[in-house]
Amino acid sequence: MLDLFARNRVVTLVLILTLAYAAIGAAAPGYLSGATLSTVLSSSLVLMLISLGTMVVILTRNIDVSSGSVLGLSAAVLGLLLNAGVGLPLAIVLCLLTGALAGAFNGLMVAYLGIPSIVATLGTLGLYRGIMLVMTGGRWIEDLPQDLKALSTNLGFGFSALTVVVVLLIVTLWLFLRKTRFGRFFYAVGDNKAAAHHLGVPVRRVQFAAFVAAGTCAALAGIVFAAQIGFIPNQAGNGIELKAIAVNVLGGVSLLGGTGSVAGVVAAVIFITSIDSALVFLKIPAYWNDFIAGALLLSVLLLDGRIRQLIERRIRARRYAIHDRAPVPDATSSTTRIAEASR
Repeated sequence: MLDLFARNRVVTLVLILTLAYAAIGAAAPGYLSGATLSTVLSSSLVLMLISLGTMVVILTRNIDVSSGSVLGLSAAVLGLLLNAGVGLPLAIVLCLLTGALAGAFNGLMVAYLGIPSIVATLGTLGLYRGIMLVMTGGRWIEDLPQDLKALSTNLGFGFSALTVVVVLLIVTLWLFLRKTRFGRFFYAVGDNKAAAHHLGVPVRRVQFAAFVAAGTCAALAGIVFAAQIGFIPNQAGNGIELKAIAVNVLGGVSLLGGTGSVAGVVAAVIFITSIDSALVFLKIPAYWNDFIAGALLLSVLLLDGRIRQLIERRIRARRYAIHDRAPVPDATSSTTRIAEASR
């Protein structure tokens, strides 16, 4: 049991989330309901997609701080195409292609030109946001067609068509990273790039693919964002990349690469979204939200780290105690037995 808590961030997050739900439910009995679950699921989709894309990049020991701008740019492309009369399926394909191309440009600079990822994506953060503003003239994109908004309609049990797509993506990404050879390359590159290269891992191709995946996830997040709110403001996605990085840290993804899981990120997103939902339900003034959410995030990280240290100490103490109790062979008796055997 101690090993489970020490090695699995998901278990810790689920335990803390359960305690948080119990406390909030006691303070506000109406909070624990199907409507709340539906709200949390719906509200988590955009952050979920950005966080999963960010996780793939971090696994390769890189960072992507342009995902919010990619979301905004892709959403703007979608909105402009739809308002120009382009059909929804084609507009969605071109939106996803925009995100993939933006990610590919990031990957090209990092994997093939050797530019540090933080420098490259800081540059494209401003570049993509600027392109979006030029395309829209600094105006919001409104009057989006109803067929786009219908994608976020509740089909039952809090699930919309977009929720189903995100769940399928989560399962696919988990299977890809855990069950496929190329998926395992992401962990190998992040753990030790030089060793991975010597073992024949296509390091540059893996890094490039990670950024393309992140860009595509950001574009899909842009579609979800536009469908849920029905318009596209010029600050769409602004700042969400930092929240996604915080989610990854909370979910057990190492910023040094090579360590992390889809389940950990999903649990962290649900935790963060649940806190935001609870603050709204408890009618806490909006200007307190960032402060409380940030304080809770730091508290959970510090508490989790402290608990892990205590658990690991207990595990080590238990192992040492077992070794101390192990019988030590008597040198004298061993010598006597050897002598008798020789006679």
